[in-house]
Amino acid sequence: MFLAGKKATLDGSTIVCREEDYSNAFDPQRCVYVKPTEQPRHYESKSTSFKIDLPDDPVGYTSTPDADSSAGVFAAGGINQHNVSMTGTLTITTNSRILGIDPFNTTDGIGEEDLVTLVLPYIKTAREGVKRLGHLLEKYGTYESNALAFGDHEEVWYMETIGGHHWAAVRIPDDAFVIGPNRLTIDNFDFASDKTACSPDLQDLIDRNQLNPALDGHYNLREIFGSQTVTDAHYNNPRVWYVQQQLSDNPTGNPTDQNLPFICHPRRRISIEDIKRVMSSHYQGTPYDPYEHDQVPYRSIALNRNLELHILQIRNGVPDAVSGVHWLAFGPNAFNTIVPFYANVTNTPASYRDTPTDFASGSMYWLTHTIAAIGDAHYEQARVAVEAYEQQVVATCRQIQRTTDQEVDTASPQDQLTHANQRMADIAMKEATILLGKLVTVAFKEAKLQY
Repeated sequence: MFLAGKKATLDGSTIVCREEDYSNAFDPQRCVYVKPTEQPRHYESKSTSFKIDLPDDPVGYTSTPDADSSAGVFAAGGINQHNVSMTGTLTITTNSRILGIDPFNTTDGIGEEDLVTLVLPYIKTAREGVKRLGHLLEKYGTYESNALAFGDHEEVWYMETIGGHHWAAVRIPDDAFVIGPNRLTIDNFDFASDKTACSPDLQDLIDRNQLNPALDGHYNLREIFGSQTVTDAHYNNPRVWYVQQQLSDNPTGNPTDQNLPFICHPRRRISIEDIKRVMSSHYQGTPYDPYEHDQVPYRSIALNRNLELHILQIRNGVPDAVSGVHWLAFGPNAFNTIVPFYANVTNTPASYRDTPTDFASGSMYWLTHTIAAIGDAHYEQARVAVEAYEQQVVATCRQIQRTTDQEVDTASPQDQLTHANQRMADIAMKEATILLGKLVTVAFKEAKLQY
């Protein structure tokens, strides 16, 4: 997960970003717009026996659900009609001390399958998102440890579940960024601040159960509720270290450090391209790049297991109609490109929306995976072509976005924004098809059956 406040970004936007991963198997993804009439009024989870009647006043929102909904929606992230963004969820680690006190609710709790659907259609600010989700966690509990984030025009909030029924959240400073791996990340926590929020009894739970190891009495939630395992040192921490090395004004530590900082300040204002670059990283320029060295010890950010990357941008200084931009890429991040889809629409392009559950042409999800399969096997020959493809798509889409921003009828923007999104999707598909042809040529020239 990558978060940035409005004074840390190049154009004054707030950013909520996360990549979604899966196992070494396919899990096709879609990009849809959920209309208020399509939002369920009665919701039932498929992971547990959780059931709830939902409010009758939802707003529409973008969503990136699984193409196969038999195991649940798994909406992953989106932007709603009020220009509020939400991503959910990043699976994180915890420890046995808190689980011994507040165990997971595996019977009828809520989790990744449910959270975006239960929260995003009903909030008008990022703070409201924290409050609504916190109430649900306290009442129903969760069956897993998760991190989530919310953004609006002014604020970005990062939230972590703690045990089965507790939680904590921090407002990211306007001039700061956060890179969050799959572990509990919040460190020093001020219970008295208006820039934090948590379960009403969280401090009492810590004190009453003697959970705080700090000698000076401060509360470091990562040390209290988190893990510090060998897996963290190789799977989680190196990703934080690398991104901080790339963007922080004061990078510290080494890849395996358990106490890398939570809140960081950038050495320069961060662009969307910067975010895509670090979210596509595999430790380029270090001894840990799997394309340069055998048997590397650390998990990189870009993997064959990447399903989709969303960068949820809430822009300031533009009309509300064009403020929310749901940048989206499908497939492994080292071989894909992001497209800046306008969020204030009622439909999405078919090549991103109608993803088949099995391989088929005409789908950006499957096209990107085909590119990645060839590109990974021929990385050195593919790298330059992939870089050129990404720059071409993003540059052309930015041109369309710039023109649309200037010409949109803010009173009735639907047709213009839908048309702009379709043009950008068509460009991405066209350029990806051209790239695939180049990579097929590379692979064919290196075929074994030659004479």
